[in-house]
Order: sequence, then C-alpha cells, then structure tokens
Amino acid sequence: MTKPTLPDESGILEAERRIRPYLGETPLLQVPDLDATMGQPLGLKCESFQRTGSFKARGALNWLLTASADELEAGLVTVSAGNHAIGLAWAAAMQDVPLTVVMPEGSSPLKIHRTRALGAEVIVHGNIQQAVALCHQLRDDKGRTLVHPYNDVRIMAGQGTVGLELLRQQSDVDRILCPIGGGGLISGLGLAIKAQRPEVELIGVEPDGAATMFNAWHKQDASASLDSVDTWAASLAPAVVGNCTYAASRQVVDRIVTVTEAGIREASRRLLTEAKLYVEPGASVGLAAVLESQVMPESEKTTVLIITGGNLDLEQVGQCL
Repeated sequence: MTKPTLPDESGILEAERRIRPYLGETPLLQVPDLDATMGQPLGLKCESFQRTGSFKARGALNWLLTASADELEAGLVTVSAGNHAIGLAWAAAMQDVPLTVVMPEGSSPLKIHRTRALGAEVIVHGNIQQAVALCHQLRDDKGRTLVHPYNDVRIMAGQGTVGLELLRQQSDVDRILCPIGGGGLISGLGLAIKAQRPEVELIGVEPDGAATMFNAWHKQDASASLDSVDTWAASLAPAVVGNCTYAASRQVVDRIVTVTEAGIREASRRLLTEAKLYVEPGASVGLAAVLESQVMPESEKTTVLIITGGNLDLEQVGQCL
C-alpha cells in the first residue's frame, strides 16, 4: 500500500483559516474540584461546546469547503455512529449538498434525530461492518462521494485545528490524553502539536472492548480489523482504522492505553457531577485512564484531556449516576 501524504502544519493552518468564519474556538477549562479529587491539575479542552456538539464539525466543514464540483454533483454518503453524521449533515446543509448517512443499529437516538433534523437521509442498518458495507454499496450504485469519517487527509487537517487552538491556550502543555476511535482526531491534533512542540507526550486512549488502533499497532497492519466491538462509548467503536490514521498515529502518538467500561462510566459520572460537563462516554476515556492509573498523576506536568463531544442521550445520564 502506498504511504499516504499526511497533512503538515501549513495544511492544518490553512484548514483553520478556512473554517474559522464558521466555527469558533472551544474553551480550555480548569476545574478545581476535579483537580482536587484527581490529585493532579487537568486542563479540559471542551470540544463538547463546538457546533454540532463535537470536534467532528471541523473536519466535515474543511472537507466540504475543499470539495470539487465533481465530488458534490451526485451527493455524499458516509457511515457513522453519530458525531461525524451530525457534523457532516450540518456542513452539507450549509452548502446545500444532499447527504445519506448509514448508521449501525443501536446508534444513539439523539444522534439519529439530530442528523435527520439537519436534512440528511439516515439509514439504520446492521452492525458496524454491515453499515460500512451498505455505505460502500450506495457509493458504488448511486455514484455518491464517500466522505470517510476519519481516514481522509482533509478530515484529519480539520480535526488538527484542535491542536493549534490548544497550543495557543496552553503553550506549556506537557502531555495530552486524546480518545481514539478511528484516529482522525489524534492524528490531526498530533501532527499540529508535534510540528511546534515535538516533546509533548501524546497518549491515545481506547476502550478495552474497542481497542482498534492498539490492535493495528500490535499487528503492524493498518487494515487489521477487530472481529467485534463492545463498548458503551459508541463514538470510539469502529472495527478498523485506516492507512492514513494508522500512519499518522505511528508518527505522532507516543503510546496507547485502554480503559474498562466501569472506568468509562465512573469518568463520565465525575465529569457530570464534579466538572459540571454534559459529555458523552467517548469523551470521558482520558479521565478514565487517570482514574485507572493507566496514566499516572504527575502534578508537575501540565496535562490536558480532550473532551471530544457532548451528544449524550438523556437515558445515558442515569447509567452514569
């Protein structure tokens, strides 16, 4: 397989200039009550406050704003458990481009509703592997352009703008804990961060039941797929990563840790109750890694958690508490 050409710092800076008229910066918060219980100051980069409720709007908008007329002519198709679906539906609506989204069964009802409310056609179908297969079939049969939720350099460049913002907000950051689903965020963010501060430690966090990137690293194969995924953090549950995100992660991610389902629930509860942040399970795994001592507290290090999204179904709140 040909080695992909990854976004560089200039490409991510261009993406930021492109999307900035439509998307504002998200805050980097410090929560003293949470810091006290964790025994470590933790910065929280709150992408849960971004338009559409997650960082995904960044990559989706960058893709749309760089798309050719040929790419848009027959409409778009994608597969997503939710946040990419919402972000792309929002961006496509801005450009008046038709979009079909395939979502696996069991996807968040909130995310399905929000995607449809933005004008996209949503097809709920099968497990994640079957949803991907249907997405590819629609691409082939209908001539639609596939917008991959993470394994796309334009998507990665858009997500990388999180890293540019973070360095402006906390220039002395020592380590960053970032959730990994397919790897688009940690790849783009890492490429942006390491271009300016190569000494920053970038730690990826995955659920035990969906350690997709860790599996690819272990097998040294970007196409290595998990037979099944099983996690409450549905936004972090693709069965396979991709050649772009795999290559970027090997370049910029220092290590990957995994966390338990119990840890994810406890971290979600603490973010709700101690940080007063309404966040979804996938956004909580960085805190879970600290809670479970996968990443040890080091008070002398400036540590930031990427809080990736806030599209939490109300029913899930009770499961946290």
